[in-house]
Amino acid sequence: MNTEDFPLPRSRRANERLHALIPGGAHTYAKGDDQYPEDLAPVISHGRGAHVWDVDGNRYVEYGSGLRSVSLGHVHPRVTEAVRRELDRGGNFVRPSILEVEAAERFLATVPTAEMVKFAKNGSDVTTAAVRLARAVTGRPRVAVCGDQPFFSTDDWFIGTTPMPAGIPAATTDLTLAFPYGDLAATEELLSRHRGEVACLILEPAGHSEPPPGYLAGLRELADRHGCVLVFDEMITGLRWSEAGAQGLYGVVPDLSTFGKALGNGFAVSALAGRRELMERGGLRHSGDRVFLLSTTHGAETHSLAAAMAVLATYTEEGITARLHALGERLAAGVRAAAAGAGVGDHLVVRGRASNLVFATLDGAGRPSQEYRTLFLRALLAGGVLAPSFVVSSALVEADIDRTVEVVAEACAVYRKALDAGDPTPWLAGRPVKPVFRRLA
Repeated sequence: MNTEDFPLPRSRRANERLHALIPGGAHTYAKGDDQYPEDLAPVISHGRGAHVWDVDGNRYVEYGSGLRSVSLGHVHPRVTEAVRRELDRGGNFVRPSILEVEAAERFLATVPTAEMVKFAKNGSDVTTAAVRLARAVTGRPRVAVCGDQPFFSTDDWFIGTTPMPAGIPAATTDLTLAFPYGDLAATEELLSRHRGEVACLILEPAGHSEPPPGYLAGLRELADRHGCVLVFDEMITGLRWSEAGAQGLYGVVPDLSTFGKALGNGFAVSALAGRRELMERGGLRHSGDRVFLLSTTHGAETHSLAAAMAVLATYTEEGITARLHALGERLAAGVRAAAAGAGVGDHLVVRGRASNLVFATLDGAGRPSQEYRTLFLRALLAGGVLAPSFVVSSALVEADIDRTVEVVAEACAVYRKALDAGDPTPWLAGRPVKPVFRRLA
């Protein structure tokens, strides 16, 4: 692919059709064409392994596949075969399938820090269920979320705290508090100020940097001392940090945890897991008030549970987490070397755990810049790299990484020119990309 191929005519027409029928032109805001340079938002035809093809016939090396969910690559044979076996056996019944208990057994064997699990279809289902359960068992109204982390749920208790709170009553939003990641003193102050009111602390246990020494254990102690539930959102860290998630890697056990994304390799499945004493409050074998925990028509679709079982088996038997780290380390080293070589090492910055890399684009003053992100994404797309992040899948091979680094080097040369000019505008060819969370369209 080269710049003469742009704009992408079939993708542009497909985007117009999408916007005419689907609010936002996509079913996930992070997939919207506003996240890509103007007229350079490819619409995907199909994918295989670490590559995707757009409707214009262009092939890309893809990163962050399925918003980090397709961690084994597209059409992974073991997952596809497991799904195919179930398609001829029926997908949904009036009573539980035997596959439900088999999937639960497989999950709990992989995540031994949990004692019970309930499956759903997406991350918002299970994070909201965790919040509801925490409120029920504590009798407290408030939720404390980690304010340094970008997303927990599409439900009101969280979205009301973002720059897109339209339609959400202030009374709901007022019940959600924020605490800073890595700061135990500030979190303790929050819990003391709202003593006896906070039902749970919910956070991603790790993100673009490692937890400070003793931080997660300190949160565990704070939650115990203040009588609130500790919830780990392991949507991203689950499987990518270790087969048992961040809790398995760092050795700190939450009361509840939520999994998704990599769990199904693109098939719709998520999980709420945790201590039996809490989880059973959503069941039938207790004497207290019943909690309407999770009750979803499609939560136990057989083919999705089969996909999850195949993913868990593949990770544990084939050392996938270690492979993701090795691929990510090779990519990070190459990108950093390319950026340094072009003199933009302080402006194109790779961050995160090797299995979950992102990049920051900074302007001449070192400030985050959507304009420089646009310039960089445009150059990547021109080189056949589709990379809203640098999150790897295990389907990548070293040649894919090396090709990506070559394209990054070409992009960095353009980046340097824009920095030298003091203005990236001539290289944007349209409006800059936009942040997902913003008040106005």
